[in-house]
Amino acid sequence: MNKKLEAKLATLPSRPGVYFHKGSDGEILYVGKAAVLKNRVRQYFQTQRDMDVKTRALVAEIDDTDWTETESEIDALFLESEMVKRYMPRYNILLRDDKSQMYVRIDIKSEWPTVTFTRNPADDSARYFGPYYNGFAIKKALRYLRRVFPYYTKSPKSGERPDLDAHIGLSPLPGVTSEEYRVSLRKLIRYFEGGRKTIAKEIEKEMHRSAKMHDFENAARLRNRLKDLAELQRKIMFGDREFLDISKDRALGSLTGLLLLEKTPARIEGYDISHMGGANVVASMVVFTNGVSNRSEYRKFKTKLEQNNDTANMHETILRRFSAKNVKDWGMPDLILIDGGKGQLDSAIRALCEREVTVPVVSIAKREEELIVHGKNSNIDVSMLENIVKNPSESIDVMRSGEYYVVNLHPGQRNASAHSKNLRGGSFPGEYNDVVKLFQRIRDESHRFAVSYHTVLKRQKQTASDLDDIPGVGPATRRKLIRTFGSLRGVKSATEQQLLDAIGESKANKLRPYLQ
Repeated sequence: MNKKLEAKLATLPSRPGVYFHKGSDGEILYVGKAAVLKNRVRQYFQTQRDMDVKTRALVAEIDDTDWTETESEIDALFLESEMVKRYMPRYNILLRDDKSQMYVRIDIKSEWPTVTFTRNPADDSARYFGPYYNGFAIKKALRYLRRVFPYYTKSPKSGERPDLDAHIGLSPLPGVTSEEYRVSLRKLIRYFEGGRKTIAKEIEKEMHRSAKMHDFENAARLRNRLKDLAELQRKIMFGDREFLDISKDRALGSLTGLLLLEKTPARIEGYDISHMGGANVVASMVVFTNGVSNRSEYRKFKTKLEQNNDTANMHETILRRFSAKNVKDWGMPDLILIDGGKGQLDSAIRALCEREVTVPVVSIAKREEELIVHGKNSNIDVSMLENIVKNPSESIDVMRSGEYYVVNLHPGQRNASAHSKNLRGGSFPGEYNDVVKLFQRIRDESHRFAVSYHTVLKRQKQTASDLDDIPGVGPATRRKLIRTFGSLRGVKSATEQQLLDAIGESKANKLRPYLQ
């Protein structure tokens, strides 16, 4: 351990947080969380007798350590998960015990939403939080949170007697309405998003209000929740919205300098197209705020035209994204990242020009993960890129191809697949290591989100029936027909009286011509 690091470790706080072990070249080697940063980080530099070989190798490479404090260990758990996704440190891959990613799923739009865990998030209108790499830790955290925000793990059945969870306060009490339950769940979601202090104040106000109205039973229940919420700060367990200080983020700082952006890109939007031979064409928009995925801001598009033309599909997507209404509702990004080559980039630029919007826009080519910048229309100052073309650098390779600049941030490395399987999680010796990983993270997330939406539409189409195309027959009527007659064949063989009994005269008259 060098003297500079030794002096730095003396200033470690006795608070929970996330720490970053770095190598001599500034590469983030390992991201970890701690109940007490002072105790946990110092353990690496004490006796190595009980360390395994991989941990000893990590310690041998540590040249510097940074950390970020959090309000609680649960917050540290959420932040660590996002930082591992973001930087993909090689020692996290080597030392991680729980390699399967876990998500928390809340189907908030259901009548009685449930909170569950899954390893395969789907595009099904539910809210997903994660992924978390330590499944044991996130399950333990949710057990504590359930005392403050009671929730169902499976939907309750009508008329069913309250189970043990309801009696001990882990599920909603009997008599709680669906809307009241949703309000409690939304507070849980806000906790995930970093709103613990605001929630505590709201519960305290509600408690005082109940006491003034002499509703002492409810006031006592709220007092206990407030106490449990405070107790969470002392629990030992190892929000997506808990961000690092943007000024200390190396990836965003390096990116700002490389593209000579006017300001640090606090909001980056990534776009991708997914379809199968021009069918079920969809587009994704993912948002990274301060370099961290912000899932609540994600949006998806179903294109108006079904066509096997990615450039045209990208043009439509960007055109719709920057309509006056969407700009007002969603705001403006500081940088746009297009998943694709020159064609997709040109389509995005053309759509921005039609909307008269000036936003820096670049694309990332799939195979070699090279950054593509248009010399005139990307709304980027390319003077630094031009300088590198004239004065080549070992850490970055820039080639001019007509009006485009093709930027390779990992010179000397090649990829043998379409989606960065050889480059993801690798150790890049160049100074733009963190920028590469940030772009990979955004690109992979936009691809995942687009594919998941496309898969949902494809499955819906596979299970569609001729009843879907009959005017005047909506989803509720279709469900009633299938439930009553079992299938479309059963509907066709039903008698006129059976149809009248099932859906009434008006709808039966609309349906009859299409069954003949």
